[in-house]
Amino acid sequence: MNGHAMYAEVQRNGDDLVTRHAALVKRIAFHLINRMPDSVQVEDLIQAGMLGLLEATSHFDASQGASFETYAGIRIRGAMLDELRKLDWTPRSVHRKFRAVSEAIRKLESDLGRDPTDQEIASEMGISLADYHRILVDSTTTRLFSVDALEEQGDYHTPHADSDSPLDSLSRAEYEQQLANAIRALPEKEQLVMSLYYDDELNFREIGQVLEVSESRVCQIHGQAMMRIRTRMADWSA
Repeated sequence: MNGHAMYAEVQRNGDDLVTRHAALVKRIAFHLINRMPDSVQVEDLIQAGMLGLLEATSHFDASQGASFETYAGIRIRGAMLDELRKLDWTPRSVHRKFRAVSEAIRKLESDLGRDPTDQEIASEMGISLADYHRILVDSTTTRLFSVDALEEQGDYHTPHADSDSPLDSLSRAEYEQQLANAIRALPEKEQLVMSLYYDDELNFREIGQVLEVSESRVCQIHGQAMMRIRTRMADWSA
């Protein structure tokens, strides 16, 4: 059964909680698909998300304080991200370029005591500014570098949200604090792009209209922000 068929079946016959929140699966799927290469099909995300929603109904504990929609959103996104990670579409050469950018950023931040500019990072890597900008675009279009991925089960190890271990809860709190600090430490324009993209859910074209820059420039700014965050969250790498 494909994603849309599963969605329709749940709406016809599903549990009340599942039925009332099935639309959440489609909303999250279509938000994520905007950042994916053409090889990723929205139906696959919806199917994975519906399974995440079903799991959420089985494990939800209202006594923990979170609303079901918040809890379900985490499980739905987590299920979709798990599905995406199985695809592993990013070539090894692109992974190497991402690592090289992270290393250059880390070195320059240490040497300069501030956020390095695009040109400084490109010079440190020994490449042109245009080539560096292409890497930033690749970081957005070929890999899931999203705050959702970082917060849930992305490139960094963080405890599951439903863990009962006090140690896991403390570790998760420390992780979330470090992530928040990393975002707050971004240059102002990068913070704004992150806020417009993840909080306001604008796409790159819409953000470009707000900032009066091109869509490709917004993509570069977003990629640079995610590279900085990745570098600063290196201690949480799996």
